[in-house]
Amino acid sequence: MSIEQREARQPWILLSPALAAIVMLLIVPLVFIVVYSFWLKSAAGADTPGFFLDNWQEALTDPFYRDILLNTLKIAAITTLVCALLGYPAAFFIARSQGNKVGLLVLLMLPFWISYIIRTMSWINILGVSGALNSAMIWLGIINEPIQMLYNETTVILGLVHFLLPFMVLNIFVSLDGIDTNLEDAASSLGATRWQGFLQVTLPLSLPGLAAGGLLCFVLSAGTYITPVILGGPRDAMFANLVYEAIIRQLNWPLGSALSLLLLAVLGVLVIIYNRYLGMAQLAKGLG
Repeated sequence: MSIEQREARQPWILLSPALAAIVMLLIVPLVFIVVYSFWLKSAAGADTPGFFLDNWQEALTDPFYRDILLNTLKIAAITTLVCALLGYPAAFFIARSQGNKVGLLVLLMLPFWISYIIRTMSWINILGVSGALNSAMIWLGIINEPIQMLYNETTVILGLVHFLLPFMVLNIFVSLDGIDTNLEDAASSLGATRWQGFLQVTLPLSLPGLAAGGLLCFVLSAGTYITPVILGGPRDAMFANLVYEAIIRQLNWPLGSALSLLLLAVLGVLVIIYNRYLGMAQLAKGLG
């Protein structure tokens, strides 16, 4: 083997452990799910191997699944918007802080040291009928009896924002921290106010990080399962909950596989649209 051939193979040899992990942990399970989606659950409870389109026909034509999918996308969009509105000022403050940025970032990461389920369930102790907020309002005389604030779409969005906000802040911070502050000073020297300098210099240069955080928050919130179960009501189920119901409770693996692939396809189309108008290069730039 020539030196050139050995040099050409070296990158693939170095990448082989990562590629093997991706194939075994991602590609192979995905292939199994695709195959399962065309099987059929019989009346006796056993799965019938074959190539049946019944699961896909049910998933694509049943208005029940369509409505929950649309509601899932709506909740994900609202969550992403709220995270962007709350996350940008926080990221700007950290990026422009003259103090210890590392310390502020550590404080931002502290919630990740606590289980996601525990963080979500903590809202029950805050917003519940006998929770801290109701107790405080009764003690202050604002209300006479507890208000039901849990188990609705608003609390689901609140729980998702609580979970995803650090992701948004980190992505925006990376973009803001990479902006040369001399550009803002140059805008000021040319007569721009601080607000004009922000709108015309800082905000456009930070859009890649904002877009990267938005895409990450949207995909994670659209595929969530725990938050709607804990904080949502019967009418606030999201699409991932349908997958859980089909596979775990109904033991209908073929239908659950078709539903999971449908959600994956919808999110994939949205990512392709994002790539078409914003570009993955911009996302990588925002993360870098």
